[in-house]
Amino acid sequence: MKRYFLSLLVMLGLATPAFISTYSHAALPSMVDGQPLPTLAPMLEGVQGAVVNIATESEVKVRRRLDPFFDDPFFRRFFDSRRPQERSRKRQGLGSGVVFDAAEGLILTNAHVIDRADKITVTLKDGREARASVIGADKDSDVAVIKVDMDNLEQIPLGDSDALRVGDFVVAIGNPFGLRQTVTSGIVSALGRSGLGIEDYEDFIQTDASINPGNSGGALVNLRGELVGINTAIVAPSGGNVGIGFSIPINMALQIKDQLVNFGEVQRGRLGVRIQDLTPSLAEAFNIEQTKGAVITKVEKGSMADLAGIRPGDVVVMANKRPITRGADLRNAIGVLRVGDELDLRVMRNGTAKFIQTTIGDIAIDSTVGKNLNPRLDGATFSELSDEQLSSGTDGGVVVTDVKQGSAAWYHGMRANDVIVSANRKVVTDLDSFRMAIAKQDVLLLNVVRGNGALFLLLQ
Repeated sequence: MKRYFLSLLVMLGLATPAFISTYSHAALPSMVDGQPLPTLAPMLEGVQGAVVNIATESEVKVRRRLDPFFDDPFFRRFFDSRRPQERSRKRQGLGSGVVFDAAEGLILTNAHVIDRADKITVTLKDGREARASVIGADKDSDVAVIKVDMDNLEQIPLGDSDALRVGDFVVAIGNPFGLRQTVTSGIVSALGRSGLGIEDYEDFIQTDASINPGNSGGALVNLRGELVGINTAIVAPSGGNVGIGFSIPINMALQIKDQLVNFGEVQRGRLGVRIQDLTPSLAEAFNIEQTKGAVITKVEKGSMADLAGIRPGDVVVMANKRPITRGADLRNAIGVLRVGDELDLRVMRNGTAKFIQTTIGDIAIDSTVGKNLNPRLDGATFSELSDEQLSSGTDGGVVVTDVKQGSAAWYHGMRANDVIVSANRKVVTDLDSFRMAIAKQDVLLLNVVRGNGALFLLLQ
């Protein structure tokens, strides 16, 4: 059998007689054409120590249903006297992180890695362990900063994600499936990926370097060993890597990091505009040469955009000296700024470039509690849609910002982040139209958008 296999290799041109006579003692050459074999080992030796393993533990309360119909809003009223029992169980999670400030013990990771964790344990490459505390986490961008009190930490050099090009070689380092210090390599497959529905603010680096569960929060580095991204998500139809992974650009992560370190949270504001991508046909209609940018489709009256003189039809092509090629770029530029931060815009209006300086305003979205609207809405809080939600294609409505468990709204099936688009068959565009639609009504029929689906809730 062995002889047949070797004969086949010779026939296919994949082996030579010299190979056949020495194959059992073959070894990789140390040099090729007088040059050492290429290797990533020296670069990795300088950065792997800054990539850490993160293990989390949390206590999760699990409801124990007493009846299969309990979660149905229609049948729930019959079971109000039989509240579901609760029990606790331990939940464990794994992820990765990157030390970016060794002196202070600060580590970048993903917000979903440490979400609701009661205990966070960081393990270094040398095996040392320490408990970590959370400095701040931002779910909208999926960036978090944690802190450990340890000596002799290694710190990773920071790169410039804006300098990346499609085709650049990159290396992913993390702890997939708990396998510590796993290294995979690939290229930058695409830049500026957005609209994936993974985070509210998306500007992903796409790579074919293998990223798997447990890699989240780990490092994406260039061949100089500089951190260019934080590995975050994968497209995984089969549950494992298929060559499509996504990383948060380090430049974006660092802007979020600054707010988390200084304030413990991201203090986002709003500009007060709706936007869409500029297309070649729109550019022709607007009489401008640019074919890329963010078109202002609506300006909220009294907003910072309105006060600054921004008008519908303006095409934003630059924000704070960064090019804007699509609507997502402008949303991201606003999303990393704090209330009161300056925003310098270059816009095209009627074929002429204009420079507009404004500031980010307080979100100050009107909100109200449900019990002030209708007793059946007690326990829920409602707000108008944010710039991000309005710019993502939503026509209008009001969003449920919070629902207290056990409240009337909760038992009628209402959940946080539901968007109410009609009430009693009347279109809801804002809080005022919502109030009018449900005023003095004993029965409420709400059309709700939840995630990618929609449903009706009957409250009576």
